[in-house]
Amino acid sequence: MPSPEHVFDLHEVGVDYVTPAGVVSGVHDVTLAVPSAGITVLAGPSGSGKSTLLRVLGLFEQPARGRLCFRGTDVGGLGHAGRRAIRRRDLSQVFQNPTDNLLDYLSAGKNLRAAAESANRDCDSEALLDQLGLGGTASWPVTALSGGQQQRLAFGCALARGSSVILADEPTSQLDEQSADLVLDTLRDLARHDVALVVTSHDERLIELGTRVVRLTAGRVDENGDP
Repeated sequence: MPSPEHVFDLHEVGVDYVTPAGVVSGVHDVTLAVPSAGITVLAGPSGSGKSTLLRVLGLFEQPARGRLCFRGTDVGGLGHAGRRAIRRRDLSQVFQNPTDNLLDYLSAGKNLRAAAESANRDCDSEALLDQLGLGGTASWPVTALSGGQQQRLAFGCALARGSSVILADEPTSQLDEQSADLVLDTLRDLARHDVALVVTSHDERLIELGTRVVRLTAGRVDENGDP
């Protein structure tokens, strides 16, 4: 049964793809619960199904079977408008490539304000930039920021939107070690807020930050890993 302590509850969720060779399952009968706070890491090598599972949680991928609940609501019973409403109100996504997360024709501060406005909210961009360790960059074009700073700003945009859930797909994979350190620091800070972070990664340093780690192998939860 769904629990108020969980933001997502999945029961035997499966995702299939039609290929020239036939139907292929990207995710097999996954059952898990995602806590409503802290960092849940979906860990595993390329092809393990973690990015597919993240798309399911982001309500962009509809399971072929099984049940997905968001805060106790069976998402399978919702139409396109209902799923879109949840995405707009509650969910933010951070992609692997930092530049895919931001509007490159706006400054850092204006990116935060645009994110807030998309959710009909106000935003103190200067205060939020200070919180992100990006104080003094409000007028900078995003191209003047390092990759790590851009990813920090992307997480800041999620905060500006007031999202209760942030989904991040391999947020350190495109970064050098120093830039990745900035992102890890941001995740540590976000974990102290009342927000659920779901992150895919095979970066062991990021996996160590997880308050819950779900290890996937070939689209299945690894029984030898964390439950």
